[in-house]
Amino acid sequence: MHWKSIIATTVLTVFASGMVPAFAAECVVADPTGTPLNVRAEPNGPILSTLDNGSSVDVIAETRVSGKRWVQVAADGEMLGWIFANFLDCARRDEDLKSAPMHPRTAPQ
Repeated sequence: MHWKSIIATTVLTVFASGMVPAFAAECVVADPTGTPLNVRAEPNGPILSTLDNGSSVDVIAETRVSGKRWVQVAADGEMLGWIFANFLDCARRDEDLKSAPMHPRTAPQ
């Protein structure tokens, strides 16, 4: 399946299922246990694969299950699955686009 088709399908699935679209984020796996992080078919679902600490992923969508935040991730253009969000170190992409601080002018006297 083409990458754009995957994104379009994911967006439709997110809105149809009530999941919250995630802020576009580039993240790195940072599992404090030191073991590979499980990638699941759905939150708390069957394990599809694992990711090592330091692996880069893109957050596609997020949801909460029993108060815990789960994110759907992709890497290198391939949809991977769902991971527990607490084991990610993320930087929002829009942080690099911040404008200069505002210095409001005082009204003329």
